[in-house]
Amino acid sequence: MEPIMTASTIVSSANMVVLGILMAVFGKMYSKTKAQLPLGMMFFSGLLFLHNIIVVYAYFSMMELYAAALLPYLLAVHVAELAGILILLKITLQ
Repeated sequence: MEPIMTASTIVSSANMVVLGILMAVFGKMYSKTKAQLPLGMMFFSGLLFLHNIIVVYAYFSMMELYAAALLPYLLAVHVAELAGILILLKITLQ
């Protein structure tokens, strides 16, 4: 496995951890308030979680199909996603 693909897999796994925390926090919020926003955020976080599961599976099952020149861009997308959801987690926990 290419080192950049390994890094992308690690970042995607970190995304799943943060998204799992977000889903738990939003679930707790929803159970306390019954507001619609936390429910929508749980759905949004769940879809991003599913996206990351598919990405990690695709990296392992179809790694020979990925062009090496594409890998840095994929890593950048995953790092940007991680930054975004970490900011969302920070704001949510305040």
